[in-house]
Amino acid sequence: MAGDDVGNLVYLIILGCAVLFWFVTNHRQSFGKSIQQGLAWFLIFVGVIAAYGMWGDIRSTVVPTATVHSETGTIEVPRNPDGHYRLTVEVNGAPIVFVVDTGASDIVLSKSDATKAGLDLETLAYIGRAQTANGQVRTAPVILDELRLGAYVDTRVGASVNGGDLDQSLLGMSYLQRYREITISAGKLLLVR
Repeated sequence: MAGDDVGNLVYLIILGCAVLFWFVTNHRQSFGKSIQQGLAWFLIFVGVIAAYGMWGDIRSTVVPTATVHSETGTIEVPRNPDGHYRLTVEVNGAPIVFVVDTGASDIVLSKSDATKAGLDLETLAYIGRAQTANGQVRTAPVILDELRLGAYVDTRVGASVNGGDLDQSLLGMSYLQRYREITISAGKLLLVR
């Protein structure tokens, strides 16, 4: 344990003892009922800690993910709770989460996603410009060796790396036009090849 962890543990033990002391001294007359209530709060506390510790597993079942139906050539993307459609696409072998953006003309990678995809940010030439909702940003044109979405593989795909502060990579029309049909219906985005 690091020094900060030990200090935090000692602090929590002292705080817990103080709360326990206060609880026992204020509830002497109805001690049995107080024990029941204390046990209930303890179980709630343990439940919250367990849920926090397992959030990664819980999130994977709560957050919707895309379904690829190779036999019909359809990709079904459920709408996220925030209203956006997101797709995880392997870019040069690295899984990258994209926001599907019909308003973007290009595939646009954030700097962090570009690094995940194996692009060297130091060698990129930010010679392009793009107009965004937040103003004009510089972009660097790149060629992605491979984009893989389920059974569909596209090679030598043009894209841009955003020179500004982009939180989420965008899957724009230069990729979406590879599909013969794009439909939004009943909270789902359907892409058909």
